[in-house]
Amino acid sequence: MLDPAAPQLVVNARTLLFSWLPADPDAVAALVPAGLRALPDRQVFLCQYVVDDETQTSGFGAYSCTFVGVSLEDMDPPDGDSPGGWWTDYFACSLRVRQYTAARGAPAVAGQTVLDLRGGRLTTETRVDGRPVIRVVAQVGHTGIEAHSGHHRYVTARDGELTIVDYPYVAEPVSPFEIESVEFLVPEHPVYALRPANPLQVCRGFYSPRVSFAYPARPNPLDQPIDTPPALAHQVPARRARSGLPSGS
Repeated sequence: MLDPAAPQLVVNARTLLFSWLPADPDAVAALVPAGLRALPDRQVFLCQYVVDDETQTSGFGAYSCTFVGVSLEDMDPPDGDSPGGWWTDYFACSLRVRQYTAARGAPAVAGQTVLDLRGGRLTTETRVDGRPVIRVVAQVGHTGIEAHSGHHRYVTARDGELTIVDYPYVAEPVSPFEIESVEFLVPEHPVYALRPANPLQVCRGFYSPRVSFAYPARPNPLDQPIDTPPALAHQVPARRARSGLPSGS
């Protein structure tokens, strides 16, 4: 088992991240623990990503992951343009990843995430016991000349204590980007409470074939927020600003 206090690095993960307004705002708000507050619009976020090769991580190996949760009020990272979040569900195919993240307070359970890009059509699935529970369809383009960087802030709980972590990231988002549909396919699964409203109202998000991020060395207690430097926008070297494939070709 990996030391949960040790940092971990992931590079060039194929990643879909976006948020929406839920069908049942009261059910979403009820998932947030005391001491935290959901945004007034009860915004829900979803991240689905795949790490294709063990050389892309410092210790996790190849794996796939989905996490879902509730966006929080007054919990923005100091350099971020997106609100902090509370993880309600965390699905990872790797036991090593589940053990590491569970020790940090993530509600980690077994699950597989698949991202299938054909032409400009991206279809993603999160599967539990081989059964799809979440499916997303999006239209995506190619990466451009900019990379986005900053921090995403997430709150978790372990042994009755809320902890806060700012995850540094660098992403090369594609353009254009449009979510066509979001389906929660299993009404009896707890994650169904987070399903989107109809019609779908997407708040923010991106798809990138190359997202790099780190799990910092240790979570901080919620009453000891961590400081982070300002976000930057970097220009991507011309040799990488091409098709949006993981190889950059």
